[in-house]
Amino acid sequence: MSDYPGAQGVRLHIVTGKGGTGKTTVAAALGIALAGQGRKVLLAEVEDRQGISQTFDVPPLSHTETLIFDDPSGGSLWGMAVEPKSALLEYLHKFYKLGRAGSLLEKIGAIDFATTIAPGLRDVLLIGKVYEAVGRREGRGRHGKTPTYDAVVLDAPPTGRVARFLGVNEEVAEVARMGPIKGQADSITAMLKSRITAVHIVTLLEEMPVQECLDAVHDLTANGLPVGAIIVNQVRDPILEDKDLEALSGGASARLRADVAADLAGAGVPDPKGMTDVLLDEAAAHLERLDLQGEQDQRIQEQGRAVFYLPALADGLEAGGIRVLADELHVQGMV
Repeated sequence: MSDYPGAQGVRLHIVTGKGGTGKTTVAAALGIALAGQGRKVLLAEVEDRQGISQTFDVPPLSHTETLIFDDPSGGSLWGMAVEPKSALLEYLHKFYKLGRAGSLLEKIGAIDFATTIAPGLRDVLLIGKVYEAVGRREGRGRHGKTPTYDAVVLDAPPTGRVARFLGVNEEVAEVARMGPIKGQADSITAMLKSRITAVHIVTLLEEMPVQECLDAVHDLTANGLPVGAIIVNQVRDPILEDKDLEALSGGASARLRADVAADLAGAGVPDPKGMTDVLLDEAAAHLERLDLQGEQDQRIQEQGRAVFYLPALADGLEAGGIRVLADELHVQGMV
């Protein structure tokens, strides 16, 4: 699949990250990158935010898988917004053959009550639908069936609760000692802890997102969940050349101020001394930000995980920005 060992054989890519780090954007870019390899890919979300539809500027997604686009490589990207109520109706029909009785339960409000009040049930249903999509197969005969999707990308809850979200079926299995509920819970837990799953964490080179990233690595590992890559989003290149950064590293000397003021005066800039102070203050702040980013990057590198870097997009996701990120993931070897 790529030179990134952690991606070999992975069919379920779970993408998490602190709120504001761009995890939905990264999940979408990963889905595009996989589809660009000729794969049929499902991109699913579970937070009822319609982040995927907004990213691709398509109508709101539903519980039914919807084609987002076909790739020239022969791959395709499908989208789905997992909805707890629909997932529960599917579950009741599959395991308890309720059929029309399930519709009756919905009419009297029992479904809404269950998915809103029952502790943990919502997460069980959400991850259960993703599990079904990963395991679904098509074709005839035991040996003729192939997976419906080559890969599933899940835009998961934020890092603060992702370990609990992914571990909820293990808790359910401890409560349900037998029957279809325990069987499915055990199967989901086995899939999430297997080699076909990887949990990727999105972060920014800022102290709080990096700390949440490191905490998530610890929590996921402690729960036996396979951590994949760390994806550093919105990386900004230095706006100054190395020689300029070196000149500023010891502070703005009187000689440097004089040289800058002389250059500004020669260019006809009004108040060259005042403008020099503004420019050098901005340059010093930029240098400080670079130093802080370097410190956070070092903390990430110390984890010994595969790290991929996505650039900050000057025009956001407009003008094909999401494909720029997808291409970066491919070029850097994540897919």
